[in-house]
Amino acid sequence: MSTLLTAQSLHVDTPFGPLFSDISFTLKKGDRLGLIGYNGCGKSTLLKVLDGTLSPTSGSLSKANHCLLARVEQHLPAEVYPLTMRDAVLAQLPPAERESQRWRADALLAEMGFSEADSLLHAETLSGGQHTRLLLARALIHQPDLLLLDEPSNHLDLPTLLWLESFLKNWHGSFILVSHDSHLLDVVTNGTLILRDKTLYSFALPCTAAREARIAQDESDALRFKAEQKEIDRITTSAKRLAIWGRTYDNEDLSRKAKQMEKQIERLKACQTEVTAGSHWQLQLQGDALRADRLLEMDALSVSPAPGVPPLFTAPLARLKSGDRVAIMGRNGCGKSTLLKQIWQHFQGIENAQLKLHPRVSLGYYDQTLHQLPDDATLLGALEPFAPAAEIRKRALIGAGFPWAQHGKNVSTLSGGERSRLLFVGLSLARYSLLMLDEPTNHLDMEGKEALADTLRNYAGGVLLVSHDRKLISESCNRFWLIDNGQLSEWHDLDAVAEKLRTVTVTDTVCAPETAVIPTQEEHLLERLIMLETRLAEDLTRKPKHQKPALQAQWRKEIAAINTKL
Repeated sequence: MSTLLTAQSLHVDTPFGPLFSDISFTLKKGDRLGLIGYNGCGKSTLLKVLDGTLSPTSGSLSKANHCLLARVEQHLPAEVYPLTMRDAVLAQLPPAERESQRWRADALLAEMGFSEADSLLHAETLSGGQHTRLLLARALIHQPDLLLLDEPSNHLDLPTLLWLESFLKNWHGSFILVSHDSHLLDVVTNGTLILRDKTLYSFALPCTAAREARIAQDESDALRFKAEQKEIDRITTSAKRLAIWGRTYDNEDLSRKAKQMEKQIERLKACQTEVTAGSHWQLQLQGDALRADRLLEMDALSVSPAPGVPPLFTAPLARLKSGDRVAIMGRNGCGKSTLLKQIWQHFQGIENAQLKLHPRVSLGYYDQTLHQLPDDATLLGALEPFAPAAEIRKRALIGAGFPWAQHGKNVSTLSGGERSRLLFVGLSLARYSLLMLDEPTNHLDMEGKEALADTLRNYAGGVLLVSHDRKLISESCNRFWLIDNGQLSEWHDLDAVAEKLRTVTVTDTVCAPETAVIPTQEEHLLERLIMLETRLAEDLTRKPKHQKPALQAQWRKEIAAINTKL
């Protein structure tokens, strides 16, 4: 298996100290690696070093002559926004090659699910999911052997996440994928790089298995460190005692032995097992269970982004009580966030006759735009609505990694991740009977997501969660509301909801206008048909109590639709 890239002793310094040091690894053809780690540990910086955008402070990087490398950024460059999608892809090529390669740009955009008419849309008009597809097309125009993907799953709805998962599974090349989506990483990778404590750990395992292996190693290291420290303490005590005796009795032999033991202590400390610094902040939310048959009731609610604008969807009679943890699911733009905003406005006094909240309900709201935290407020002042006592707020800020010296600076100076953490600190200081969370994982790393899932699973009040994170939803929610085709409906099987959204995605892709260039459309349909028939056959062989009739019905419906198309 040929080597594509080798990194040796990479070191990157920042004004605040080293970001990472002594990073070495080799990437070979066929490697599909996930790169994970805490927010701010240097994952994006490492990708920029690997593609040559940044130079390391020290260390070396070598790339095979035959290896073509491309990086998929988190965001479209500003200079691309005025361009059409076709021109945005062609802009990656030298001017002299662009006209002759128009056909390849069109073919790539079609492979990404865009029609010929879509290719003339300007980049500034695209949604987040369309941005991701365009970024991939811009990278693939180089026909790379190695892709560097920097959090491509951020801000994607579930259908687009499923499309990205399918694309990466079927892509023929190698890649390094930075993501906090453990499900995506488990499905598409065959190895994991964990960036932590300023160094890199490599595992020939997908994400979840690699993290379990790292945790087991941490536990082993902690036990070894404890035993080594016990021995160091024992020798230190003996050395001090011998030194005292040597001075007291003027015994050079005892003093010499004490100095020898001190040198032994230095050697032991130099080779002592290193243990992880760990995460400095634990996310915990406390809820209140309100004794009532309903906290929230919606009855024929029309959800519209603004007065006078046609509704995005309507919700039939739906209720939520303490202990209900409801995931609101659907494609981007279907109205999930708008529903939460309407409930919040109703709570704030802009009443809606189709909405009812219990008179004693206390409502907490995580707005994905983070506008609840005033830009001109200090960190300490921004938390006052959540906890009036200043001392409590100070302790909470320090515990969340905001040192005392930063408490007086304005919220406007914080990064997106820091603002998110500050809002979670506020929510953790209060006790709500109903908690609404709108895309809370956009700025959370994997450990933060797990802490959120754990705290929601044990939340005493009611929860409304808008998220595309399948693992968070499956581990924390017990009810599912799907918004599709202008209607809200309740589902009780998360797999069925995901399959429904996947079906919608496939249908949208294969039903593109006939003018679009869609290669091997019939082969894609046949592949999908075989997969569905296999799933159905496997499910039918199970014992009746383990079968999934709802999914079987969905599969049969899609099989019939595909047969009609073929």
